[in-house]
Amino acid sequence: MNQKVQAAAEQFAKLVQMQLERNDRIKSQKEFLDFQKLDTIIVGVCGGDGIGPVITNEAARVLQYLLADQVQAGKVEFRQIDGLTIENRAAQGKAIPDDVLAQLKECHVILKGPTTTPRAGDPWPNIESANVAMRKELDLFANVRPVKVPDQGIDWTFFRENTEGSYAVGSYGVNVDEDVAFDFVVTTTEGTERIARLAYDYARRNHKDRVSIVTKANIVKTTDGKFLKLCQQIGKEYPEITTDDWYIDIMTAKLVDQKRRRDFQVFVLPNLYGDIITDEAAEFQGGVGTAGSANIGKRYAMFEAIHGSAPRMVAEGRAQYADPCSMLRAAVLLLSHIGYQAQADKLERALDICMFEEKKLQVTGRDTGCTCTQFGDYVMETVARL
Repeated sequence: MNQKVQAAAEQFAKLVQMQLERNDRIKSQKEFLDFQKLDTIIVGVCGGDGIGPVITNEAARVLQYLLADQVQAGKVEFRQIDGLTIENRAAQGKAIPDDVLAQLKECHVILKGPTTTPRAGDPWPNIESANVAMRKELDLFANVRPVKVPDQGIDWTFFRENTEGSYAVGSYGVNVDEDVAFDFVVTTTEGTERIARLAYDYARRNHKDRVSIVTKANIVKTTDGKFLKLCQQIGKEYPEITTDDWYIDIMTAKLVDQKRRRDFQVFVLPNLYGDIITDEAAEFQGGVGTAGSANIGKRYAMFEAIHGSAPRMVAEGRAQYADPCSMLRAAVLLLSHIGYQAQADKLERALDICMFEEKKLQVTGRDTGCTCTQFGDYVMETVARL
């Protein structure tokens, strides 16, 4: 065998072994955590850095208002978790300091604010993203992003597989020589079935009657083909829900089609396609600053904004004017995930009223608009009217 081919084959063999071992680990995690069987659901509130603590604490305040009876009865407990600031992470040289990770693992769900990830030219050491580290440590395999624009008929929820696809082994590609390079896509049965089941369960709980599977299975036949077939098989277990499938290229076009895009409700798709299309979708809603997301595993779940920590706002003394809507949308997902669907529906309806219908208060990020706290008060006043 050619020496170059032999070296590439050995590197690929190591990668295959690594993924087989990972597959065994995820197969051993059989069931999702049943929140109804817990005496107390522990919600960790982890502010992060930049504007993170401001918007996260506001979302926590709204959650505590909605769950006041459950907190009083001891059914839900909120825990403040500090130490995920860039200063502390840099000082300890870790994406998540050990003591913070231990506290996170004591919780069932986490409301997490944005965190700064150092890049070239920043005054911080090159530590890994806290988000990436958290997804790995807690096996948060599903990235869930809702997008809603009522006056355009848009009400979408995306279930993006978070741990496989093109990103799973993105740093393990092979340069055979200076002319030829390979990267790899990973799809497993367990990894696909668990994201599909999560999407269909969500659709059933939230009264949705359509799930759209997005791949490029006509071209990427092995991995995307496997993802499509397995999702279709799971879909058969939900006869009241219509399943259709789309190729990623035409789906990006159909989301722009004002007539067709009203038909879509819930999407399930591999990692790379999900990353691209959810950013496109968020633009319809007003940009990534308005969108929340969930990162869900079988044991743990983390709920967050999809935007960054905006250190410039803090430096300019404008943090109190930060928009909490992304974190409040994430709070809707959190409530639904832990089984408080009535409260989730109320909060979602209140946000629709405050953001799209009444608009009595506007968040501008400056003193030309309301503060984060004032908007939170507005949301709670609206909940009380429902």
